[in-house]
Amino acid sequence: MRLTKRGEYALRTLIRLGVAHRLGVGVISVSRLAETEKIPAKFLENILADLKAEGYVEGVRGKSGGAKLGCDPAATKMGELVRFLDGKLAPIGCASETDFAPCTCPDPDHCGLRMIMIDVRNAIANILDKYSLADVITVTMRKMERDGLVPAAAAAPKPEKAKPARKPPQNPRFAKPSDGFLAGLLDGLGTLQAMPTD
Repeated sequence: MRLTKRGEYALRTLIRLGVAHRLGVGVISVSRLAETEKIPAKFLENILADLKAEGYVEGVRGKSGGAKLGCDPAATKMGELVRFLDGKLAPIGCASETDFAPCTCPDPDHCGLRMIMIDVRNAIANILDKYSLADVITVTMRKMERDGLVPAAAAAPKPEKAKPARKPPQNPRFAKPSDGFLAGLLDGLGTLQAMPTD
């Protein structure tokens, strides 16, 4: 997995909007977002349009217009966002669980490269699917509080209105976590099996 500039900018924007929401700032102008996050304004506008279309961001028109968080950050996992922005988490297509692409390997079921890349995908997915946007916002604000960038009271999470949860896209599984290299090393008890040596 490699996060593109588009993905990086979009995630930084969502985190910035989440911090603003927690600080009681409902809407941030696109020009201010672009300046604060050092993102080209036209590129940010395109990113915001995609985020709005998926319900992650809401646009506000008028003199005090701009963007605000449109999703429930506690119900929005980082893995969901990365997959939406940049596609599969797997380094190669045949190791993908959500965006499978067959490879040219003559025997994918016994391909060592595929097995280890499934484990790389599993490790990335385990982290990104464990933490929500709210978790990232909270940790960001704790560090900002520690460094005196926000008052302590502002860093505490405020109760949020319940927003309808987005349903993540349902895709069939093609490369199961159990197909990975590490799963092949583990026996049924979760301990490493002895590997034969010469």
